[in-house]
Amino acid sequence: MSNHYYSNRPDVESNPSVIQHTGRGQKFTLETDRGVFSKSGVDFGSRVLMEAFQAPQIEGNFADVGCGYGPIGITLAKSFPDRVVHLVDVNERAVELAQKNADRNGVQNVRIDVSDGMEKVPTELAAVITNPPIRAGKETIFRFYVEAHERLASGGELWVVIQKKQGAPSTKDFLEQHFNEVEVAEKVKGYWILKAKKY
Repeated sequence: MSNHYYSNRPDVESNPSVIQHTGRGQKFTLETDRGVFSKSGVDFGSRVLMEAFQAPQIEGNFADVGCGYGPIGITLAKSFPDRVVHLVDVNERAVELAQKNADRNGVQNVRIDVSDGMEKVPTELAAVITNPPIRAGKETIFRFYVEAHERLASGGELWVVIQKKQGAPSTKDFLEQHFNEVEVAEKVKGYWILKAKKY
């Protein structure tokens, strides 16, 4: 199972490549590799999520959980230079790439770490943003959401992208059991952007 993108150490041979990415009106050059999620280009769900995201009206930093090689977290860090964005992933190769990509694009307001779920994510965050690893299973994903709630400040928000066919309605139901306010912020081509607020 260690060849999955949600493995700690993918056992597929490294074969890095470079892609161009435009997010929130800014251009980025990103290095990707085998054994990480969406290596050939930034996936549609991530692009919808980063464009839809709006910073909550509270102070505090952000976390990109399951960051992969960093497109969401690095894009948001560039867009919100007054916030620190914590990028975490269980995949060591992805985390190494995310650090390289932050450096390559001159993004300094990031903290990047290997983390099993929210293990290395600080508390009192203004926002947690995630394109969750659906193939890791519902139990793992739902644990992410509960841990996100624990790490958000009052007024903080969890932003999730998930396809309707991969469980967006049941995810919304689950979030409604744990958060004070849940809404579908956007729907695009079967992808739902869910925003869950903690009071």
